[in-house]
Amino acid sequence: MSVPDDNDPAIPLLDAYLSRLQAGEKPDPRALLEKHPELASALNCLDALELLAPPSGEGSNEECGTVGPALDSADLPRDFGPYELVREIGRGGMGVVYEARQKGLDRSVAVKMILAGHLASAEIVRRFQTEAKAAARLRHSNIVHIHDVGQHAGQHFFAMEYIEGRGLDKLISAGPLDAQRAVRLISKVARAVDHLHRQGVLHRDLKPSNILTDAEEEPFVTDFGLAKVFASDSQTTATGVIAGTPSYMAPEQASGRRAAVGPAADVYSLGAILYELLTGAPPFRAETPLDTLMEVLSRDPVLPRKLNPRIPRGLELICLKCLSKEPQQRYGSAAALADDLERFARGDALEVRPPNLARRFWGWTRRQPALASRLGALGLFYVIETINYLTGAVDGKFHWQVSLVVALWAAASVACQQLLAHRRWSFPARYAWGVLDSLALLVVMLIARGAASPLVIGYPLIIVGSALWYRVRFVWFMTLLSLLSYGALVLDFYFRRPELQQAMEPGYNRHVIFALGLLILSAIVSYLVQRLRILSSYYGQAV
Repeated sequence: MSVPDDNDPAIPLLDAYLSRLQAGEKPDPRALLEKHPELASALNCLDALELLAPPSGEGSNEECGTVGPALDSADLPRDFGPYELVREIGRGGMGVVYEARQKGLDRSVAVKMILAGHLASAEIVRRFQTEAKAAARLRHSNIVHIHDVGQHAGQHFFAMEYIEGRGLDKLISAGPLDAQRAVRLISKVARAVDHLHRQGVLHRDLKPSNILTDAEEEPFVTDFGLAKVFASDSQTTATGVIAGTPSYMAPEQASGRRAAVGPAADVYSLGAILYELLTGAPPFRAETPLDTLMEVLSRDPVLPRKLNPRIPRGLELICLKCLSKEPQQRYGSAAALADDLERFARGDALEVRPPNLARRFWGWTRRQPALASRLGALGLFYVIETINYLTGAVDGKFHWQVSLVVALWAAASVACQQLLAHRRWSFPARYAWGVLDSLALLVVMLIARGAASPLVIGYPLIIVGSALWYRVRFVWFMTLLSLLSYGALVLDFYFRRPELQQAMEPGYNRHVIFALGLLILSAIVSYLVQRLRILSSYYGQAV
């Protein structure tokens, strides 16, 4: 059934239901559904409802016989079928995990159950059961074992091996690991992931917090909430749905291309974890999930040795091979990655080879796209201008003036890129670069034919290019600079060099139309950027 539209009389009832959730109450959705079954899909929006429901100490919804998602320490320990829940040890987008005691065997286990309780939709239940089934069939020394799968009082759960230790994310929080320690951990994790793949299972959400370490720092892969059994009849995630954690997500996964996601996606995630172990930060982590996804899709990571010079060159090459944008350029399997890591640990020759000059250049352009795009555009413009000079289309004075401006523009762009690389200066550097582009274009236009020059196309290009920063204010900032710059050209056209009016109709209409066109273009671009940021905010709450 579909969600009702804004004019549906059931909407006030839904609003009242959500208000009760916000107030900390536990309204029974069944009573509402009896009168208004068309609200079923709305009530199944688990994440939205959970975000609206603040934690409370009221415990469980006894009427429904389920363990509520808002249990706090005051509610524990408590019985849950054959288990006694001791304390909450983890919580994610879909499930909550408790340390528990299995009464019959008197052993510690971890019990995971659906976070939504009785509000869980059929899709959430299906994903939960998929995780349990995927994990229960696996037997490996570095994969958390499943002991029991079941349902108690309407609450789906499974019990798994309890690992006394901490996640890799806690290990990384103390700073980068030394090379041998990182290699030992990831080589074992890679062997475990290879076992997953040989059993027909993709993890799809490998990240430091999903790898637990015990007291001996032995790693264990856990949390199969996004696991996918890649059999031919598998129907797990809808086409176009982006599922995973942006900083560790392969490009083909970040783009929502379900059919392209295979074992190589997990190899990418292993490379991202190795990168973070060695440098202290993931390869991509921007201000918003959207910005992170765009970096995953279009940029190459900063070279690990630039962040941590102590990283051996061979280990950097292993890491970067895993993080290749194209799946076929990564290791052919998680086992191949483990083999190369073990070769590194022994000091043997590695399978990975340094990239050739062409690939190094291509990698640089993706690591510094803002600088590369400007230098490319300036280079192309200068080549065309030089051809015009050599063929006599422009005189020598014009050529050397333009040469000077282009050289200064390129040098200043390099300086802005250097500032952009430093977190402290990244924000002002962005605006300084925008001012530089606008001023440099104005100078070139004044040297040329001003408002009569076809180079006025540079203004809409600057506005469109500003959208690549995904900031609405920056789009309008560049629009203002473009209008001021074009206004200077108009004054030059009418008062300083009236001879240009012979090359173009002197009426005001074309200038007004051009300025209005820039404003309309800016409104469209800023609207699209704003929509993307709203989607990014929603996605950030869901992951």
